[in-house]
Amino acid sequence: MAFIDYYKTLGLEKSATQDDIKKAYRKLARKYHPDLNPNDKDANRQFQQINEANEALSDPEKRKKYDEYGEHWKNADQFEQAKQSQQQNAYSGGGGGYQGGGFSSADFGGEGFSGGGDFSDFFESLFGNAGAQSKRGSRKFKGQDYQAEINISLLDAYNTHKQTLAVNGKNLRITIPAGIANGQTIKLGGQGAPGANGGSNGDLYITFNISEDPHFKRLNNDLYTNAEIDLYTAVLGGDVTVTTFDSKVKLKVAPGTQNNTKVRLKGKGFPVYKTEGEFGNLFVTYTIKIPTELTEKQKELFNELKNLG
Repeated sequence: MAFIDYYKTLGLEKSATQDDIKKAYRKLARKYHPDLNPNDKDANRQFQQINEANEALSDPEKRKKYDEYGEHWKNADQFEQAKQSQQQNAYSGGGGGYQGGGFSSADFGGEGFSGGGDFSDFFESLFGNAGAQSKRGSRKFKGQDYQAEINISLLDAYNTHKQTLAVNGKNLRITIPAGIANGQTIKLGGQGAPGANGGSNGDLYITFNISEDPHFKRLNNDLYTNAEIDLYTAVLGGDVTVTTFDSKVKLKVAPGTQNNTKVRLKGKGFPVYKTEGEFGNLFVTYTIKIPTELTEKQKELFNELKNLG
């Protein structure tokens, strides 16, 4: 029965704080939890070891005893009894009092308590069966959180809709709110791995990846698109029809409109996430199409316009 380095088990230094111990234990407990490692004997063994290490180090009294006796763990109870006896004698005036010479493992015999159950012989020898039973089987563990990704189009993100997502062999029907952003993560509470010993289930975190759209560019809640107009409409003015996500809009083009002129359509942009009836704006940039195959008559007319200018 060998000495067990509980700090090493949790990947910590002896100077670790109680908070360090708590964080290290939670991280390792989730990693090696039996529910996440079915039929993995090594993971189950690791899970028991980190539980035992946490049991010893998370309790200030047990940790103090563990740190104090170290390699002399077999005789910890005898040391304690001897100390108490020395203190009583010194208090009553008997004996020579505590001389400060210390004790060695050769001064006492015996192996202490025999181990059993979920804790090692080492643990029960150092702390006794009562220490082993103090928290055995009672600690609640929250289940591991799950991560998932969903790929959707910009049009999908524009409308509230439902999708079915397969997570760990289970189909979940989820509602995706309009206005979801690219890279946004939402949390579904209790949809992760089941907890242990009555602990709560983990959570499911879903990240949304929105593909680029060939016609619209999104920036926050605003949309940007281009509309092509011919040279004659740009010069003389006229109408152009622009397609939005939910309709078609006819716009008036002012005479003398320049290339890359930008106009704003208020409220025709992207829906604001979880805000009913609120939308961003749509910005339309005019691109003037220059004619490339002119007739001789058209060329003649353009030359006349040039000379008039």
